[in-house]
Amino acid sequence: MTRSSATTAHPSPASLAGGEQVAVRRPDYRFRLADYAIILKPNVMSLVVFTAMVGMLVAPGSVDPLTGVIAIACVAVGAGAAGAINMWYDRDIDREMARTRERPIPAGRMRPALALVFGVVLAVASVAAMAALVNALAAALLATTLVYYIFIYTMWLKRRTPQNIVIGGASGALPPVVGWAAVTGSVDAGAIALFAIIFLWTPPHSWALALFRRDDYARARVPMLPVVAGERATRLQILVYTLLLVPASLAPTVIGLAGPLYGVVALGLGVMLLRHALRVWRDDTDRSARPLFGFSILYLFLVFVALLADSALAAFI
Repeated sequence: MTRSSATTAHPSPASLAGGEQVAVRRPDYRFRLADYAIILKPNVMSLVVFTAMVGMLVAPGSVDPLTGVIAIACVAVGAGAAGAINMWYDRDIDREMARTRERPIPAGRMRPALALVFGVVLAVASVAAMAALVNALAAALLATTLVYYIFIYTMWLKRRTPQNIVIGGASGALPPVVGWAAVTGSVDAGAIALFAIIFLWTPPHSWALALFRRDDYARARVPMLPVVAGERATRLQILVYTLLLVPASLAPTVIGLAGPLYGVVALGLGVMLLRHALRVWRDDTDRSARPLFGFSILYLFLVFVALLADSALAAFI
């Protein structure tokens, strides 16, 4: 099945009150492997898997390679499961937003019930495999991540409060802790430092997106901060969380988890992120929000790369 056929629409005429004929797309529920990949949110999954892998590799101690691969696979499957259930639940607002309306469910290419079953099966399998093949704490943390993202963020917070991504951001910050626990069987200061970096990074990243996608969120009645509190308040909150993130990103060096290489890189990246946040703060339009959003992704990736590089350098010294 080609990707082009996946978007084939079957229009049928429908009459409006005035007699005007419009085309209505009928659902096309043929099986398409690509659509099952899309509902796993592979872009989000890749960042989740990467941060979990870094948490595993910088944790003290070691784990045999097979167990490590199994742990990362469980995190990947769990992240995909959360994405599928999120798309099932959010199918109504996804139809209203330009950036999401072509997803498989709102576009009529996948039955909602199939996405739900697919997600639930993957979620249960990921936690069960982590418990049986890695350790109980890593499995409990993975289960907590899924429950938090699905029930607390997606089903409760997202549609009720502009602090949705602040409180709900804890779920996105847990993967490195899961990776850490897979190696150590515990959660200590190093794992908490990694959690804090992602937790404080999430608001500037998400609110930058919300600034230049404000109309989308307003149309879908999602109470993101720019919609509820206004753009000026959002710019201020982006700046505040960035100011908190920069020193928090240096915590791995302070507690001895990383060395000066990481500290220098993290500080340099933090200064660059802060410059973007200041541009957003001073800008009365949303033009500077898009560059901040793009750089924020690169920032988090490079901070965790620096952790890996620092850890590898320490192993050779």
